[in-house]
Amino acid sequence: MSWQRRLYGVLWLLLTPLIRFYLRKRARKSPAYLQYWDERFGKHFAPRVQNAIWIHAVSVGETQAALPLIQALRQHWPDAPLLLTQMTPTGRATAERLYPDAEVRYLPYDYPQAARAFLQAYQPRFGVLMETELWPNLIYSAAEQQIPLFLVNARLSEKSSRSYRRIQGLIKPALARLTAIAAQTPADAQRLQALGAVRLYVCGNTKYDIAPPAQQLVLAQQFKQAIGPRKVLVCVSTREGEEALILDAWQAANRPADNLLVLVPRHPERFAKVIVLAEQRGISWQRRSDNQPVNSAAQLWLGDSMGEVFAYLGCADVAFVGGSLLPFGCHNLIEPASVGVPVLFGPSTFNFTQAALAALAAGAAIQVQDASQLITEVSALFADDQRRLAMQDAALSFSVVHRGASERIVHVLQQFI
Repeated sequence: MSWQRRLYGVLWLLLTPLIRFYLRKRARKSPAYLQYWDERFGKHFAPRVQNAIWIHAVSVGETQAALPLIQALRQHWPDAPLLLTQMTPTGRATAERLYPDAEVRYLPYDYPQAARAFLQAYQPRFGVLMETELWPNLIYSAAEQQIPLFLVNARLSEKSSRSYRRIQGLIKPALARLTAIAAQTPADAQRLQALGAVRLYVCGNTKYDIAPPAQQLVLAQQFKQAIGPRKVLVCVSTREGEEALILDAWQAANRPADNLLVLVPRHPERFAKVIVLAEQRGISWQRRSDNQPVNSAAQLWLGDSMGEVFAYLGCADVAFVGGSLLPFGCHNLIEPASVGVPVLFGPSTFNFTQAALAALAAGAAIQVQDASQLITEVSALFADDQRRLAMQDAALSFSVVHRGASERIVHVLQQFI
């Protein structure tokens, strides 16, 4: 064992008190962080499935991105049970909702013994790590136990690449032990290769393969009826600090009564805070959870529900994707495009760099620099039906042309299993 790997293991032990403090701190806003505590620290394994297809998806976005891939995997391995692991309560809840027949649990933190014990307990037939989940001890343990382990839908921003280069002595041998890597783009593959990855394939992004669930499209029609004949801006996956900017810009623009702002915060603990922000500004609001028609006097409709993103997007005339006004890297801009909604996003797009560039080139999206420009662009689109309809068509075409990543990834896996 190298000195870097030994030091890495020691650091996990030293950081344990801080990890426990962090979880308790997060639990003040989201009590679910205190649940299933032992799973996080690799204690008391009680597997319900073995020899399963194991998918690790850290949170909500990765778990949703795994859906079309899991569907493709099940077509090729229909008899294999499914094991899903996450790191966040919202990711876990999403997995439990999407995959009711799977065993769902937290992946232990990357302590050497915990990683080894997890794999020994479950003995998956192979493992799939979604996007950028690079856990060296887990990767080493899988190689030692001869469990094929793949990194798929892999992305690596230039910023993350610079960070990993600082610990290349630890990351390079771990990457080399992965069975194969399916990168989203040639640029991602190039950055991974520079870190030491081998057996690289470019397969695209599984998020393009996500089909809007039929029941959510039905719910979108119900939302439209509840809203009535108003032009609707839906802001999805907004992060802390962004809602205030959007509300200020919306209020400053003095939008007419036949326009409605819908805010769908990324994290449920922000629902109540958004109401406070609206009340501080004298903005009339209503909750989706009231299950009532939207009052014509309401300027803001709060999307205070989980798992209904496509329903909100389906009732939108224009959509804004959060995490992009402030430096969070942008959330999934492919989702609004897939339901034919013009997409707007802010200056921070490092999580979706290639998709953002492709959407702009296709005429499916507009990039804004701040909240004021966002509302200006939305107002222009509301006033120009022809331009808005052209963007709707472009959004659908953009989402369709990039599909097929899930099948390409399965083809890569088949070569090694």
